[in-house]
Amino acid sequence: MKVNSYRTHHCEEINESLLGHEVTVSGWVEAIRDHGGVLFLDLRDTTEVLQVVSNDDKVFRGITKESVIKVHGVIRKRDEETYNPKLKTGTVELLVSSLDILSKVKEILPFEIRQSKHASEDVRLKYRYLDLRNKDVLKNFELRSEVLHFIRNKMVDLGFMEVQTPILTATSPEGARDFVVPSRNFKGKFYALPQAPQIYKELLMVGGVEKYFQIAPCFRDEDARSDRTLEFYQLDFEMSYVEEDDVLNVGEEIFYDIFTKFSNKVVSPRPFRRLTYQEAMERYGTDKPDLRNPLIIEDASTILENTTFKPFQKSTIKVIVVPDIGTNSNSWFNEVVDYASSIGMPGIGYLTLLSDGSLKGPIDKFLSDEERQALIENFSMKANSVMFFIANKSKKVAQKYAGQIRDYLGKKLDLIDENRFEFCIVKDFPLFSYDEEQRKIEFCHNPFSLPHGGIKAYEEKDVLDILAYQYDFVCNGYEMSSGAIRNHDIDSLVKGFEVVGYTKEEVESRFRSIYTAFSYGAPPHGGMAPGIDRILMLLLDETNLREVQAFPTSASGADGLMGSPSTLTPKQLKELGIKIEEVKK
Repeated sequence: MKVNSYRTHHCEEINESLLGHEVTVSGWVEAIRDHGGVLFLDLRDTTEVLQVVSNDDKVFRGITKESVIKVHGVIRKRDEETYNPKLKTGTVELLVSSLDILSKVKEILPFEIRQSKHASEDVRLKYRYLDLRNKDVLKNFELRSEVLHFIRNKMVDLGFMEVQTPILTATSPEGARDFVVPSRNFKGKFYALPQAPQIYKELLMVGGVEKYFQIAPCFRDEDARSDRTLEFYQLDFEMSYVEEDDVLNVGEEIFYDIFTKFSNKVVSPRPFRRLTYQEAMERYGTDKPDLRNPLIIEDASTILENTTFKPFQKSTIKVIVVPDIGTNSNSWFNEVVDYASSIGMPGIGYLTLLSDGSLKGPIDKFLSDEERQALIENFSMKANSVMFFIANKSKKVAQKYAGQIRDYLGKKLDLIDENRFEFCIVKDFPLFSYDEEQRKIEFCHNPFSLPHGGIKAYEEKDVLDILAYQYDFVCNGYEMSSGAIRNHDIDSLVKGFEVVGYTKEEVESRFRSIYTAFSYGAPPHGGMAPGIDRILMLLLDETNLREVQAFPTSASGADGLMGSPSTLTPKQLKELGIKIEEVKK
């Protein structure tokens, strides 16, 4: 390090090799301790803690915890009985010759720095600058810096060019609400913060930037949760003249190299397992399956299509077979029933295969001999295994509930190997889906995706049967990245928007930039966007994205640190041409 008036060394550099040497260190006062009338001070910088002692206790007078100090003195060896093996500096101490208080703490600390992770999240985020002093918090951002540095080098090595795109842009229908910014110069008009650089990266392809990337900030006005925040970052990249496998291969290399470099856990080998969307929903009940869980969902609808059991009649019937749990207690099964009720299921049935080949359970009396035999044989039941039944009139609902039960059983039975990162790629998403609440067709995923079969698909298929070149990378039940081969045919793109209710004129107006650009010749292109925050969350075994973001908002979306969202002054509102009206309740 460069020596200056504040430091000759960082604390971690101080050891027995410096015995008898004069040093200058600066940092925070972590603790002041009294050992038999002798005062000791622990000084902490970002690297380590160093014990400081003085022959004159008056030197420490007026110093409070977390004050910033500069200390000059001589390094000497500690008494052997006071060694601290937990510290790199544990065998030495600094005998003070001079001490300067650089900044004194004037307020009561809201929490103990070393225990900050035990404070409430709202308090931690309000005083995030104190929270960051905790090395267990700061290490997350040290790793974040290393990962971002690695990613940038990786992308450059792969031939990509880094390009920054605007933060102030136009609103677009990308699946979430936009954050909007009023314009002072154009009264009544608004900018939007980008949900993703979707259109800009496609314009770069039209502009001849064949391999683009950036670490892009994205903003979505959605309700926050543990794995979703209002603002997040993604590795956004796009490539021209590529097919789907070209993009997937790059994505695999990026994920595999990041996770093998920055984690000691076992990472699934390349190529990652590929699943169609339909297969993922049928076998796992979700489009982001946790493949560490060995349980598989099967379909018993055909076997039980003539059942006399009314809750199963005219329903989609999903089953999950779990081995070796038939002798579990009634209370154990009651917990499963209670969980099923908690997620909205009217109930959950189950059957146990006994050693004599018979089935035991309330549903058994409604089954014919043929149905019993078919269930046992088709789903490979063994003695002492249990078959759980999930049924619903709606296939989508049955799949969703089955997926939730599968996840619950996997965790309850401790089937999840926490020492693995299990990746897969889910592809061939439907381009459209039917919104039951709105009673209309919507885009299922990304509206700019290329349909299988191109524009002819709209003539040859029911729109709800059209698949898209859309794909997600999934790891341990988390969506890590979404991407697609883009629809670079403007006529086909317009056709897709017409399906969800736009006119050609509205498409041309709302997407003027891309509509015009594509009329000048657009190369085929595709890309994806791995989530930086989610990558860090998994690498660090965190369960909350806010633990890997330096200054996130709270779960409510409020920022207690900066006091946002906040009101504007009357002058600001006037400049923007905005009038605030209170809604009467």
